[in-house]
Amino acid sequence: MADNLSPMLAGRLILVVEDEYLIAADLAAWLEGEGAEVLGPAASVEDALDLVKFVGPPDASVLDINLGDEKVFPVADALRDAGVPFLFLSGYDARVVPEPYQGVPCCPKPLDHPRLLRSLSKLIEV
Repeated sequence: MADNLSPMLAGRLILVVEDEYLIAADLAAWLEGEGAEVLGPAASVEDALDLVKFVGPPDASVLDINLGDEKVFPVADALRDAGVPFLFLSGYDARVVPEPYQGVPCCPKPLDHPRLLRSLSKLIEV
C-alpha cells in the first residue's frame, strides 16, 4: 500500500475509538496502510482514556459516538482539553450530535475512506 501513503498521516499517531470489531480492525488496517500509527482501537470510554493517559496524547483521533451503552463524549472532552483534534464516526444523522460538539467533523458509516482521509488531513494540518 506504499503508493497510497498520505503525507499528512505518515508517522502520525491516531487514536481509534470504535466498539464494533470489524469496523475497528478495518479502520486500523486502513490507517496503517496510509502510514499512520494506530493507538488502540479502544472499545470503551475507559479504555480510550487509559490509552491517552499511559501512552500520551495522539496527533488526532477518530471517535465512534456510540460505544455499546455509553457515549464517547468524555473522551472527546479529554482530547479537547489536551488540544487533540478529533472527528466523529456515526451511523446516525449528524443532528444527533449534542450542541457542544456541533462544529466537530462527523464522517458517516459505512466508512468512506477518501472522505475520512480528507477530514483527518484537515484536522492534522491545522
